[in-house]
Amino acid sequence: MGRHTFRPRGGGGSAVAGGDVSSETSCFADEVVVDFPSVAPAVDRIRSAFLADERDPDVSAAVRLSAREAREGATVPLEVPVRCTCRRCGGRGETWTERCRHCAGSGTELRCQQLRVSVPPGVLHGTRLHVTLTPRHHPPTRIELHVLVA
Repeated sequence: MGRHTFRPRGGGGSAVAGGDVSSETSCFADEVVVDFPSVAPAVDRIRSAFLADERDPDVSAAVRLSAREAREGATVPLEVPVRCTCRRCGGRGETWTERCRHCAGSGTELRCQQLRVSVPPGVLHGTRLHVTLTPRHHPPTRIELHVLVA
């Protein structure tokens, strides 16, 4: 702790009903600098999530079906890369003063996600299906599925 003297701007003392009051005030103060990581990358991801329907799909994948599966419908396994919050920096994109090396400052990382997709009956070759995958506590991922019928 150090002793600091504060002087208000504007010059000398001020007059009060009983006399003159000095403008000089003394007090003790600690100098503390708190440096929080930037939240700008997280705010940008939140803002873009509101506009998710206006942007292109994040992932494109092909689903191969037999003629019978296309006629009757099917549930097919699919593995897609999904953007998730970086485990090392918690989505901030930095660790105090440095960019996160694991996610290269983006705040997200790619992880493969296993899912099962239900394809409706009567689907034709070349049909495109749009699916949005929203893992808990992670940004949504838009997936465009191309149906290929053998």
